This record gives sequence, structure tokens and C-alpha cells, in this order.
Amino acid sequence: MAKLLIVEARFYGALNDMLLSGAQAVITAAGHEADVLTVPGALEVPGAIALAAETGQYDAFVAIGVVIRGETYHFEIVAGESARAIMALTMDGIAIGNGILTVENEAQALERADPGQKDKGGEAAKAALAMLDIARRFDR
Repeated sequence: MAKLLIVEARFYGALNDMLLSGAQAVITAAGHEADVLTVPGALEVPGAIALAAETGQYDAFVAIGVVIRGETYHFEIVAGESARAIMALTMDGIAIGNGILTVENEAQALERADPGQKDKGGEAAKAALAMLDIARRFDR
């Protein structure tokens, strides 16, 4: 059994509830357990994962959150930098499934977050578990 940490940027509560539900369902169905850590926004997710990874308490991580395009350049910074930082952590050998949605509007976010539709929270959990399997294959 693996222990995962779901790190959520809880800016849009109802959408995050759906992402979290999808991720938890996949982890539970696979026979694993997960803790949840909430951070202020998507930019804080990679830092929290890095801090938690240093403890050795978790085997894999699921990053979830929602970034919706607004009227300013802030969207590009948050979307790009959070993804870049998560990718850097994966290159360091940390098993992470990235379920941070970067969308144009709330309708797109709802479709992707809903476990009954695109279930991106569940997909992120599946990705984290797949990366954990790969890490274990190489004795990491």
C-alpha cells in the first residue's frame, strides 16, 4: 500500500471538491491511502510538494487546483510557472500527477473537474500511481 499526498490549491471550492473527490476515489479503489494538504494557490503547490517529499512520509503526490484565465497576464504566470515547477520536481524523481486545470472559463473547469465527465482529479491520481510504479521499477 502506498501513501499519497493530495496538494490542493483551494481557490474555487466547488470545483476543487470535484477534483478532490475524483482523486480520492481512484486512490481508494487502488487500495492506497491519501492525506490532503491545502495551499493558497497553484503557485504554492510545487513548494508544498517539495517540502513534503523531503520528509519521506509520502510515496507519490497529486497536484490539484483550478486556474481560470482572467483579464490580466497573471493567468500565464500562474499556469506556466506552476506546471514548470511541478515538472522540475518530477525530473528530480518525485512521482506526481498534475491535475491543476488551466482553462478559459468556469464551464471548461466544471467539465474537467466533474468525476462524471472528464474527471481530471481521478486522472491525476492515476498518473501519480503510474509514476510511482515506474519509480519502484527503477528502485527509487
